[in-house]
Amino acid sequence: MQRILLLAGAVVFVDMLFFSALTPLLPHYAHTLGLGKTGAGALTAAYPLGVLIGAIPSGAVAARLGVKPTVVAGLSTVAVCVVVFGLADQAWQLFVIRFIQGISSAFSWTGGLAWLIAAAPEGRRGTLIGSAFAAAVGGTLFGPVLGGIASLAGTGWTFGVVGVASLGLVAFAATTPAAPPDEPQPLSSLFSAFRDRRLLACFWLVALPGLLFGNLAVLVPLRLSHLGYGGAAIGAVFLCSAALESGNNILVGRVSDKHGTGLPILAGLAASAVLAALLPWPHVALLLAVVVVLASLAFGAFLTPALTLLTNVSEARGLDYGYAFALVNLAWAPGETLGAAGGGGLAHATSDAVPYLALAVICLVSFVSLRRLTSRA
Repeated sequence: MQRILLLAGAVVFVDMLFFSALTPLLPHYAHTLGLGKTGAGALTAAYPLGVLIGAIPSGAVAARLGVKPTVVAGLSTVAVCVVVFGLADQAWQLFVIRFIQGISSAFSWTGGLAWLIAAAPEGRRGTLIGSAFAAAVGGTLFGPVLGGIASLAGTGWTFGVVGVASLGLVAFAATTPAAPPDEPQPLSSLFSAFRDRRLLACFWLVALPGLLFGNLAVLVPLRLSHLGYGGAAIGAVFLCSAALESGNNILVGRVSDKHGTGLPILAGLAASAVLAALLPWPHVALLLAVVVVLASLAFGAFLTPALTLLTNVSEARGLDYGYAFALVNLAWAPGETLGAAGGGGLAHATSDAVPYLALAVICLVSFVSLRRLTSRA
């Protein structure tokens, strides 16, 4: 169990490390390549769009061939993409590479988390998911640091060295024992899951943090840059956010195991509504940085219990865990894509306040709807 937890944590850490490394580099690419807010949002969204495209194939491979081949294939391709991304110097190249990296990450995430949950005792799922997501947030924590180093030392050398080094994790995955699927499920099992209202509710609770974080990842670096922060300072803001969020994921996972998933989900939605409404207004970089840190904690607070609920509902339906985490990718990717590209485009056409306030309303409506469902139950 410990080896599998270590592997799953390392897989999501590496994925999020490379995903979030773009954050402090985004103002540089937006300026040198003339992307603007819309282009910057599209570049950020290329990764989750790839995750969306890779979600169903990754679930099918995990359910039919097993979790190990899924993880090895995903990690190997991610490593290659990172090296090539560091050498790219044109906008279309960056878009294509980030898109392929997203497809590859769908495979490594689906395989890694399905591997973990299949081996997890039922009463510890929240804690283990929280621990894995703490590692993912750790990747988010060090990703901006990596991007900050790349902004100083050069993207080619930085991403090249780290990408090649990450191949060691491929060897670790290849040598970790994994049981093959007992009875491979057909793809129709995944599509039939969408008839379950409980799974649809879980689906939305995974998509919503994608919307929130996608919007945050585009607008915050550009706004902080406008207020005078450089790449290193922007990276530091996201570093602090991720450090606190990492510990919060473990805490929320334990609360979910002991007291159920309802309370942390409702608390996270309420806090997200308030903080999303506050994000457009600070005109001092330090004050905005504080609000960003608090908002990140709120946005991530209901994701871990939502995933715990999703795995429980999936098991009750007899759905393969590979398909369950394919559902996670199917939910998160459109949310992250729309949050990044849609939020950036809407802010460019209007102002930053419009997408932030729209998301605050969505969180509030979700809170009220879920609370009514809970009270009826």
